[in-house]
Amino acid sequence: MNDRDATLVIGATGTTGRRVTAGLLAEGHRVKAAGRSATPVEGARAVRFDWNDPSTWDEALDGVGRAYLVPPIGSSDPAAAMLPFLRRAGATGLRRAVLLSSSAIPAGGPAVGQVHRELPALVEQWAVLRPSWFMQNFTGDSPHARSIRESGVIRTATGDGRVGFVDAEDIAAVAVRALTDTRSPDTDLVLTGPQALSYDDVAAIISRATGRAVVHRHLTFEELRDRWAAEIPPEFAGMLAGMDRAIAAGAEDRTTDTVQRLTGRPPGTFRAFAEREVASRG
Repeated sequence: MNDRDATLVIGATGTTGRRVTAGLLAEGHRVKAAGRSATPVEGARAVRFDWNDPSTWDEALDGVGRAYLVPPIGSSDPAAAMLPFLRRAGATGLRRAVLLSSSAIPAGGPAVGQVHRELPALVEQWAVLRPSWFMQNFTGDSPHARSIRESGVIRTATGDGRVGFVDAEDIAAVAVRALTDTRSPDTDLVLTGPQALSYDDVAAIISRATGRAVVHRHLTFEELRDRWAAEIPPEFAGMLAGMDRAIAAGAEDRTTDTVQRLTGRPPGTFRAFAEREVASRG
């Protein structure tokens, strides 16, 4: 691959990355599927990639003109690895980059917000996806999914605050458009579902979809922070609990038309998501 028509997808087997990869392949684009284990992905070229190992960067970037960037998981300072990578990528011919961030983190904010701030100066064409909380946070091996399975409880410090939960399928669909449309967005894009829901609402929807009673247990900021701190570094635990506190104050109580505007279809509802998940499990 030396003609730079390939798209690099970092985190190609992750929640959004595998969906972005599938969307690109479905439209006939060449994809380099990057991850620490270079896991084979049908239709794509798998390459080993580690944000913290610069020796993996050049092979990943060879022949690449566009990239989907998922920050290093769990890092409180992703800019330390991502900015040197982006400087090298720009020098080797990367034209467009689409960065996955969060609706809770503006340009210049903490963590990936530092990468967001610098991105326009590092690549010619760019977009920053700032999705609200993922609907997929209630599936798989996520903390909420585990607590639902084990005790029928969702624990947060969000109070009655509402969130415009968004389906990863919709995030990926926007990412594909941001990567491949002739005109680059060159802006940040806040992505939500069609409704802002409280966690009480979410518990009720999951209860109806599964036929099992699920309740939302309201914790204080300190209670949630201490629960997180038993599993992850204290500073990261405090940041996550702080996000819940911001939700309680109304920071995520919004919806946007971004999914509809970029993909031409409305975003999926939480009810449809929950029913789809139940159906997929037979």
